[in-house]
Amino acid sequence: MGLWKKVTGIIKDKNSIVWANFSGKSSFRNPDLEISIIKATSHDEYHIDKRNAQIVFSWIRASPISLRPLVWALSRRMEKTRSWVVAVKGLMLMHGVFYCKVPAVEKMGRLPFDLSSFTDGHTTSGKTWGFNAFVREYYAFLDQRALILSEKDNRKSDERSPMAQQLSKLQKLQSLLDMLLQVKPRAENMKLPLILEAMDCIIIEIYDVYSRICTEITKVLLNIYSVKKPEAATALKVLQKAMTQGEELSLFFESCKEFGVMNANEFPTVAQIPKEEVEELERIVNGASDMTMTTYEDSVGDYSIEENDETAAIVEHKEALKTVITDKWVVFDENLKINEEKNNKKISFAEETAALIEYVPVYNSHQQEIPDLISF
Repeated sequence: MGLWKKVTGIIKDKNSIVWANFSGKSSFRNPDLEISIIKATSHDEYHIDKRNAQIVFSWIRASPISLRPLVWALSRRMEKTRSWVVAVKGLMLMHGVFYCKVPAVEKMGRLPFDLSSFTDGHTTSGKTWGFNAFVREYYAFLDQRALILSEKDNRKSDERSPMAQQLSKLQKLQSLLDMLLQVKPRAENMKLPLILEAMDCIIIEIYDVYSRICTEITKVLLNIYSVKKPEAATALKVLQKAMTQGEELSLFFESCKEFGVMNANEFPTVAQIPKEEVEELERIVNGASDMTMTTYEDSVGDYSIEENDETAAIVEHKEALKTVITDKWVVFDENLKINEEKNNKKISFAEETAALIEYVPVYNSHQQEIPDLISF
């Protein structure tokens, strides 16, 4: 960052804080919350203010009515900025807000601002094209994530069969994973602490989404013989997609390791779904009779189902069918638990927001200075 650019960024942040201090408190403005948002999304690309980010999260968790001032302040800052640094920090802050698991946030729907055509206005396009793409892709993912999150309440009125709903959920998760895999640094000049921190958030999100996909596929395959052919065919497409995404994930993690993303080194190898099992399921779907596809009870004697605390369910066909669900690929989910317990060397912004500190006090300008309760 050039000296003039750095000084300009500091002046802009200071001016924003001054204006926030003079603004009155209303239903959609909270000066204290606004100041924390400004500090958490400063123009300094070499400093991530996690303390003020945590204060924002504490406001949201302590009082849902704080969501409106948050949306107003963050949207205003995101829509005005021409700095990729402020944009990335704003997206990371919004990402952390989702981890607060506040019902009002989950019902929000789309993001309250639009960065789909973001362009940095402080540096030549030849130097910032990678940052512009990163902001747009990160925004696209979070916007879709917010939309999927808001659709949870609509499932209660869904008249489709449970299997159809589950397959629809899986397809949305796979679409979300596709969008996540697009969020990546594309230029050599992007090896900066802020980008690496943002990628740590993305890696953790990818891991969470893929683990959920594996878990849901396991549930679907356990009931594959109790569904109709169209649903079984959809399940096959989902499985084929999961196999493709498993390969893409391996390549993605490798590229992240080479780039220097810390969390990419901490994560286990993605085990692939064996092609033989996909082909076997495809043969059964294409050749099975309606009786086979709709009467699970008549064929339950041909299967043995075993569950334990360490691996996912393993289903074996005693005669013709090979293993459909194995512990070879869903072990990815088990390694997550082991990895979380074992590796605490680097705590990322996303990990901190996932385990928000409860005792950060919500404060206002009439209270005493906040004690230094959080150490990063």
